[in-house]
Amino acid sequence: MVSLDDAVLARLEKGGSRYEILVDPELVETWKADPNSVELSDLLAIDEVWSDAKAGDRPTSDALERVFGSTDLSTCVDKILRDGSIQLTTAQRRQMVDERMKQIVNEIAMTATDPKTKLPHPPTRIENALQEARFKADPFLSVERQVKDAVSILKPIIPLQFITIKLAFKVPGKDYGGVSNLLRDSMQKDQWLPDGSWACVIEVPGGMKNEIISRVANRSSEVEVREMD
Repeated sequence: MVSLDDAVLARLEKGGSRYEILVDPELVETWKADPNSVELSDLLAIDEVWSDAKAGDRPTSDALERVFGSTDLSTCVDKILRDGSIQLTTAQRRQMVDERMKQIVNEIAMTATDPKTKLPHPPTRIENALQEARFKADPFLSVERQVKDAVSILKPIIPLQFITIKLAFKVPGKDYGGVSNLLRDSMQKDQWLPDGSWACVIEVPGGMKNEIISRVANRSSEVEVREMD
C-alpha cells in the first residue's frame, strides 16, 4: 500500500459532484493497461472513494450506484482513473517528470550503443539531446512506451545502435554463488571446469557491457572475461 505522503489524488467530476481516490502514481498506467496485474491494496493509500478526500467526506451508496453503476471499489477506481484526472501540485509533477526522464535516459543508455565506438552513450549526452529536441516525459506513461518515442527523436541527433553481445565469464569456484545470482537472468550456458572454476556465457544489450563487467568484478576480483564473436 502506498503511503499517504507518496499518494496523489485522482478525481472524477460528474453530475456536479466529485469522486476522489488516493493512488500510487507509479501504478496508474499499469492499472489502466491491466487492472488484474495490480492489487487494489497496492494501488490505493486508503480503500475508499471520497467526495472530498481532504475533508474526509464520503459519497453515499446511492450516489456511487448512480454514477458508477456499482458500489464495488474496483469498479469505481477503474472509472475514476480512466475518465478522471490526476491532481498534482507543481512540485509533485516536476519531481515525477524528472524521475521518469531519468528512467527513460537510463533505459536507452543501457540498451543502445554508439555504432562508431561500440560503447554506450553517457546518460548526460542522451539527456542533453532529448532536452535539445524538447522531449517531454509523461509521468503517467510507461517507460517502455516512451523509450520508443525518445529513440525516434534521438536518432537524427546522435547515432544509436541496438545490439546484443555475448560475454564469457570465468570465476573461481568460491565466487560462484554471488556471480551466478547476478547473471542468471541473462545466462545462456554455464559449466564447472576441471580446475574447480566456474564459467558461463551471457547475452545482454550492448550498452550494458561495462556495467555488467563492473558488477561481476565487484563480486569476484579474479574474474576473467572476454567478448565472444
